[in-house]
Amino acid sequence: MRDPTAETGSQRRPRTPPPASLEGATVALLDIGKLRGSEYIDRLQARLDERGIASRRYRKPTPSRVASTALLQQIAAEAQVAVVALAD
Repeated sequence: MRDPTAETGSQRRPRTPPPASLEGATVALLDIGKLRGSEYIDRLQARLDERGIASRRYRKPTPSRVASTALLQQIAAEAQVAVVALAD
């Protein structure tokens, strides 16, 4: 049987502490493709814009698929903070 998560083993990693400030940071807004997730991202992006905080939007094709390595690498290269819109 295949493991749909594609993980070969679990690994415990320390939690990355949140930044002290979003000043000068770019926030990645990841829509996982669930219904109304884009509405949440719209509102959050507007709030960030009001505060002069840069943001970039990303989207997975469907909620049932794991984000591709390429997408995760792109987010890591282009942003310092990420928000995932679950919309549940």
